[in-house]
Amino acid sequence: MKNRVTRSSKPGSNRRAFLKRGAVVAGAATLGAGLFEGGYSAFAQEGPEEKSGRLTPGDAALLRFAAAAEILETDFWVQYNELGGVEDSEVPGGTGNVPYTNALTVLDSDMAVYIHDNTDDEFTHQNFLNAYLTSKGADPVDLERFRTLPGSAASGSSGKLRLTNLMQLTIDTSWWTRYRSDSKNPDFGDTFPPAIPTLAVGQHTAIPRTDSDTMDPNFLQAIANTAAFHFPTIEQGGNSLYPSMAQRATSVEVLRILISIGPTETMHFQTWSDKAGNAPPLTAIDPVTKVSVTFPNLSSAGEDLKANLIMPEPCPFLSRNLPVCSIIRPTETKGIAMGVVKFLTNMGLFIGQSKEFFAFLTDLAEDADGARRGRD
Repeated sequence: MKNRVTRSSKPGSNRRAFLKRGAVVAGAATLGAGLFEGGYSAFAQEGPEEKSGRLTPGDAALLRFAAAAEILETDFWVQYNELGGVEDSEVPGGTGNVPYTNALTVLDSDMAVYIHDNTDDEFTHQNFLNAYLTSKGADPVDLERFRTLPGSAASGSSGKLRLTNLMQLTIDTSWWTRYRSDSKNPDFGDTFPPAIPTLAVGQHTAIPRTDSDTMDPNFLQAIANTAAFHFPTIEQGGNSLYPSMAQRATSVEVLRILISIGPTETMHFQTWSDKAGNAPPLTAIDPVTKVSVTFPNLSSAGEDLKANLIMPEPCPFLSRNLPVCSIIRPTETKGIAMGVVKFLTNMGLFIGQSKEFFAFLTDLAEDADGARRGRD
């Protein structure tokens, strides 16, 4: 497929173009199928600014970064669904792990259904974004050549190679107190203490690595609790990413895409933040790594930690001279894409990935952060 998106002219663009061609063009030919049926365009009602069939380089970069993020998100949700969700024709793969599923059910009886539906949502996001890019003559994103990481070897896992690593996570749960603060906003540089400090120390597994991890009920529950806090940690990232990127979009249609997908991430975030609050208090030591984790009783905690306070507390917005407002936070747009890459990397989600993978992801983020409204 001929690429019709203008390439970056900054230093290193030759290397960047080489990396992108290898990872994005591979899937381009197959994505056009299904967009048109009987000669009718799925985008026939598009606005006049889209009728050229082209996107500005900035808009294409924003959507490509979003597509890459959704592909990565789909990858780890598939792993959760294989072991603790609902395995069906809608979200195929895996056969379920009964002890792990039961440990998740301690937090809520509907956990398996929610995991399945979240996984399904991410599939639709990645597929739509890539198909839309293709329909506009822009390169889609294909990360298949980076699928090299071994996943869980526990019963129920498909054993497929992965893009992401759920077994060496370092999880920052400061979003918990951030959304309960009425005086601080990260857009002003404010910082927040984590709800589960021990998850931010060492590496923790959110899925059973082998069947041995399911033998000790206390440790298995710690794994399920870790997953329960990993779910909203990820979703609050998407919760901020979409409104932040939307501020850089030029096309009204691209803006519509970003502000339509973003709120679903918010729905995921609030669902999972509610379930995380049900994590039973415990202390466990990983028998393999010897890393300890402690989950406190948040149901009886103070207001900055209390489990059932899941509605965003009003906080300063735009200016401390204005009244507080209940908002998504952060939504500062500068460096948002690179911030997401750093956030996911620091989490340990990409432990074991290649230098080429990190270079490709960084290039996508740099292009997205370089997008400016109204600039070709």
